[in-house]
Amino acid sequence: MARAMYEYTKTVLKKVSFSVDLFTRELQKALTRLLPFEIDELRLWLINYTKQKPELVICLTMIND
Repeated sequence: MARAMYEYTKTVLKKVSFSVDLFTRELQKALTRLLPFEIDELRLWLINYTKQKPELVICLTMIND
């Protein structure tokens, strides 16, 4: 079940990546719902994903806190 939430989070983030505001909101929600090890995985995924979408790099500061 926990893994499903992580995969769902990635799906949602991909779908809203056209808007930095929406992406930020969804990332904040995810950080409250995911388990600590999933947040670590999400951090790694986000680092790679933002290489393709440099406008989202600002969101890395949220996850690195």
